[in-house]
Amino acid sequence: MQFRELAVPGAFEITPKQLGDPRGVFLEWFRAGPFAEAVGHGLDLQQANCSVSAAGVLRGIHFADVPPGQAKYVTCPKGAVLDVVVDLRVGSPTFGRWDSVLLDDTDRRAVYLGEGLGHAFCSLEDDSTVLYLCSTGYAPEREHGIHPLDPTVAITWPTTARDGSPLTPLLSDKDTAAPSLAEAQQQGLLPTANAVEEYLASLR
Repeated sequence: MQFRELAVPGAFEITPKQLGDPRGVFLEWFRAGPFAEAVGHGLDLQQANCSVSAAGVLRGIHFADVPPGQAKYVTCPKGAVLDVVVDLRVGSPTFGRWDSVLLDDTDRRAVYLGEGLGHAFCSLEDDSTVLYLCSTGYAPEREHGIHPLDPTVAITWPTTARDGSPLTPLLSDKDTAAPSLAEAQQQGLLPTANAVEEYLASLR
């Protein structure tokens, strides 16, 4: 299992070692020891989610109030998605920056994003399945979103599916109505880098 920190500090790409034989493949997609060594603290698992998406579906950019925020450990066991992490921490040197990892059923990578970071993905194939391990449970009053097509964030979303066919973005009503990054900052919705660092210090 290899960890690589992304261009957004606090987010990591995890590449597992796959063991294959004529029966199929086995891998460990999460291990507490290597995770804590790479990230600096453990993952307090409070909820596990699963989503299934048609090709072209955009989900995100989602984030939660800090403290406690919601850290996520994400993988795609079936299909393929472009998984995106956005730095939403006001005062962070990389505020507004994003990075992405292809999650699919070939390399079987995972992405970890810590508290204060935004999460989004685009499905590249029908029935793409995404699994999330979450550090906190669902609390709608603490959860927010940024419009995934906000030109200020300027995420380079895929325009073709896994099979080469064109993709048409499909958003939920909630994500379509989400504010821009600037609007969310003006409304005081975004976490601050100081609040995130103070919370992370309490986990170490």
